[in-house]
Amino acid sequence: MTVDDTGSGAGADGRVNLPAAEPGEPGDPGEDPHPLALRLEQLILGAERRYTPFQAARSAGVSMELASRFWRAMGFADIGQAKALTEADVLALRRLAGLVEAGLLSEAMAVQVARSTGQTTARLAEWQIDSFLEGLTEPPEPGMTRTEVTYPIVELLLPELEEFLVYVWRRQLAASAGRVVQAADDEEMVDRRLAVCFADLVGFTRLTRRMEEEELGELVEAFETTSADLVAARGGRLIKTLGDEVLYAADDAGTAADIALLLVETMSNDETMPELRVGMAFGTVTTRMGDVFGTTVNLASRLTSIAPRDAVLVDSAFAEELIRTGDAPASEAEAAEEAAAAEKEGEEPPTYRFALQPMWQRPVRGLGVVEPWLLTRRHSVAG
Repeated sequence: MTVDDTGSGAGADGRVNLPAAEPGEPGDPGEDPHPLALRLEQLILGAERRYTPFQAARSAGVSMELASRFWRAMGFADIGQAKALTEADVLALRRLAGLVEAGLLSEAMAVQVARSTGQTTARLAEWQIDSFLEGLTEPPEPGMTRTEVTYPIVELLLPELEEFLVYVWRRQLAASAGRVVQAADDEEMVDRRLAVCFADLVGFTRLTRRMEEEELGELVEAFETTSADLVAARGGRLIKTLGDEVLYAADDAGTAADIALLLVETMSNDETMPELRVGMAFGTVTTRMGDVFGTTVNLASRLTSIAPRDAVLVDSAFAEELIRTGDAPASEAEAAEEAAAAEKEGEEPPTYRFALQPMWQRPVRGLGVVEPWLLTRRHSVAG
């Protein structure tokens, strides 16, 4: 197999570098793991430590170089040749290598699958341990330690959380596959026209200097949770959260506009939340590993930085798309003329969801001169 990743592989002594842990944790070849940590590892993985990296690669039937690439892509550090791997590790290597050997995935794609899965689940695991498991393992009685209740709690939760994870993943996979097969052509599967939106909390840096860490954490969690719920409920897709900023996308401009204004309305009604500013752009977007890239994304980010407080700015392509789909009039004067003509004919005037107000053109770093439009609701929409 050809390997083009020069950043990893076997060393001159023939050793493969596979996952490690911080000193004192399971997987650290320098110290024995904590007994409870080792028991938890065996419970979660369903297997005992049996293999060194060399033995695991050989048992999986893959080269040490490829095994190293897979494991590093999954986010695991190097452990030298400690006996810290299990039958589950061998099976994972064998499955990935089998997909490559069968021609279902290229080697580069298999590494990308390992990387995307590792990055996503690493964040999930950290969140569950820090926020979820920590709260459940508070000692129920005086004199008990957290370690005494952790094992039975994990033992009870593990099968339920595993089933739920697989269910959510299948649901998300079905939704994503559906969007892909509805694409107009093969190019649109990767480079698609989307509405991209950034929503940013105003003055967050100042808040970090004034608020206690726990208060700040609660604010960020509330912002991210509220944003994620609103985006999902209205048919958008949350791309990522960055503490004081969220990035989401939608297939059509009207959906993205509705979400953006709802975010502003919701946050402005919450006295604990800072003001919000939002920037949106519409155009071709490249998607990779669940993220979005390209000029459209950059433009949405720049518009966010110049947006007024508790307001939404969109680019001219976004405004044109709203006008094209009938979600906004080309101008208020045109809307008034249409209403007058409809009244004269005894007909219902056209209704628009949004209003667009052109702003002064301005240069934007790296993107030239842009024409932002201020987006507002034209009629109240129930939440």
